[in-house]
Amino acid sequence: MSQLTGNREDTSRSGVAAAYLAGIGHVVTLELKQRLRSRGWYIMLAIWFLLTGLVTWLTWASWNASQAAQRAFGMPPESSGPGSMIFEVVLAFVLLFALLVAPALSANAVNGDRAGGTLAILQVTLLEPGQILWGKFFAAWLAALGFLVASTPFLVIGVALGGLTPGHVLVSLLMLAVEVGVVCALGVGISALAGRPLFSIVVTYLAVAGLVFGTLISFGLGTGLTQGTVMANNAQYREYAPLQSGPFEPTYTCSGPLREQPALHTERVAWTLGMNPFVVVADAIPYRDRTNQQGFPSVGAIEGISQAARQSMAGPEGTVPCANGIVQPAYLGQKTPLWPLGLGLQLVLAGLLMWLGWRALRTPARRLARGTRIA
Repeated sequence: MSQLTGNREDTSRSGVAAAYLAGIGHVVTLELKQRLRSRGWYIMLAIWFLLTGLVTWLTWASWNASQAAQRAFGMPPESSGPGSMIFEVVLAFVLLFALLVAPALSANAVNGDRAGGTLAILQVTLLEPGQILWGKFFAAWLAALGFLVASTPFLVIGVALGGLTPGHVLVSLLMLAVEVGVVCALGVGISALAGRPLFSIVVTYLAVAGLVFGTLISFGLGTGLTQGTVMANNAQYREYAPLQSGPFEPTYTCSGPLREQPALHTERVAWTLGMNPFVVVADAIPYRDRTNQQGFPSVGAIEGISQAARQSMAGPEGTVPCANGIVQPAYLGQKTPLWPLGLGLQLVLAGLLMWLGWRALRTPARRLARGTRIA
């Protein structure tokens, strides 16, 4: 008898979950049909594809021009090919413009329907506030992912031209999709809280600017508050010597007694830098390990961001020459990645705004802002 009751409870729970997901699917379908009917989405997608192609061509032309200049001055050309440079530039371009497009697709998802008088129609149905909110989030996320799909061929070109593996494209696309989803969640949550579409769009762009530029400002200001010391001895530099891989760099040896030297303990505020979307994407990409390479390896823009994040986490113990009497490597390996912490903080912020948006969509509403349209 108890087993039969348990089976009934499991069946009822699965039925409730299926009905809840079906409601979300209905909202997603409705939203996507409305977006696909308009020409604006297709025009933006075509412009996105053309701009990404133009950036790819300009990067390839710039690399060819640099190689021609090196041959003209008798310098040996690079043997790695333009693939790595194209991949780095296109990835940075796609991430930048994805952060600009995602708020436009999500920041008026809820209050836009409220202003048009269609939100009340959904609220008087059997749909729950969570189903409406999640449906609009997934619809905005799917619409934004269309732009990433349009830019995928140009990232694949970087792999085809050498210097990279398919894993670079897969991981970068996955992290780009996650970052776009975080921005869409911010936009939908703010849209449910704000009464006016224009206000929610502006606030969402400010939130994205805070993640991109505010984290850098916070890290810079916070670094000034981390004054401290580190035990290090004297570094004796040798003469410059040409290296087979990478530019010139002096090598040094450590000698003498250890003494306290002033240093900035950036590891104490590195978590603020980890919330930056560029740091999350750059630090998650599995770059080739160059810790055993002599000299300072030549890295691209995205890999340079990853190196800067690792240096901030290492602090003076891993970056100051001769700290603890040890010669510090020019290239830091990925021992403890920073991106899980940064992505976790982003998800907490997005989840908080989505929860507040869910509370704002509950009916009957206890309080409405002045001028808010009900139906």
